[in-house]
Amino acid sequence: MQEAIESVVAQTYPNWELLLVDDGSTDKSSSIAKGFAQRDPERIRYLDHPGHINRGMSATRNVGITAARGEFVSFIDADDVWEPMKLADQIEIMRSHAELGMVCGTVLYWGSWSGGQDFLVKTGHLLDRPIPPPEALLALYPLGKADAPCPSDVMIRAEVLRRIGGFEEHFTAERQAYEDQGFFTKLYLEAPVFFSSKRWLKYRQHPDSCLTSVRDAGQYASVRLYFLLWLKRYLAAQGVVGPHITAAVERSMWRFRHPALHSMLTLPFRILERVLRRIGKSHILYGRQLFNPTDPAARP
Repeated sequence: MQEAIESVVAQTYPNWELLLVDDGSTDKSSSIAKGFAQRDPERIRYLDHPGHINRGMSATRNVGITAARGEFVSFIDADDVWEPMKLADQIEIMRSHAELGMVCGTVLYWGSWSGGQDFLVKTGHLLDRPIPPPEALLALYPLGKADAPCPSDVMIRAEVLRRIGGFEEHFTAERQAYEDQGFFTKLYLEAPVFFSSKRWLKYRQHPDSCLTSVRDAGQYASVRLYFLLWLKRYLAAQGVVGPHITAAVERSMWRFRHPALHSMLTLPFRILERVLRRIGKSHILYGRQLFNPTDPAARP
């Protein structure tokens, strides 16, 4: 966590505020966060939930969104690290394209911090130009094949955040692996987005991450189904219609309507994934979709 905070303090762009939102921490994180806030109270604030309870990632991000005073909002999880030019570069892009709702870039999946491998993942299907709605929804995971943004890499216009209502707080507990996808879905439908070729984030890889835990517990299918059912309801409530969107959602639902056939067709991929995981190579093949190689929408 200290590395994450120090990477914000080290930004070349000076006009920032850092909101450290405590989701009921039981380790030393609370005291670390309070210490930074005490040393730089003009720019760093400590927040937590009433009663210091744990409410999950979505509710915790929303606390920060509500308290934020800036024109733009970024997120950084406690185990990730920003590159020094992150804010400066992203603000320049947002200023150059007033229509943008979000910008993010290529991500370094950071394994070398613990003796593993590093690898780069390019976010999005088209780089360095605005992508109008709803193109990103169809092109990016979980409905498309291109890699989705990492929350710690994005910068979002605050007024867009207010319009879409922040994160969906029902994505909690065992469903939190998709909390970012529910949020990005709403954003892709609301405003143009920009996927940069520049790299601004070290995304720390470790065995206790949310995605790894969901995959290893065999919960991926139920997590994905919950998201897809929510997505259908959300699209209907917003009056979002169109043959391409409907077809993409129905294609993603296919595995749940035909589980036996899906299991048979994806058996070779599951065998390959097991082999690659044993030798530590699955991330090279599947990138952002590491935890679900059997999903037709996610396969390369």
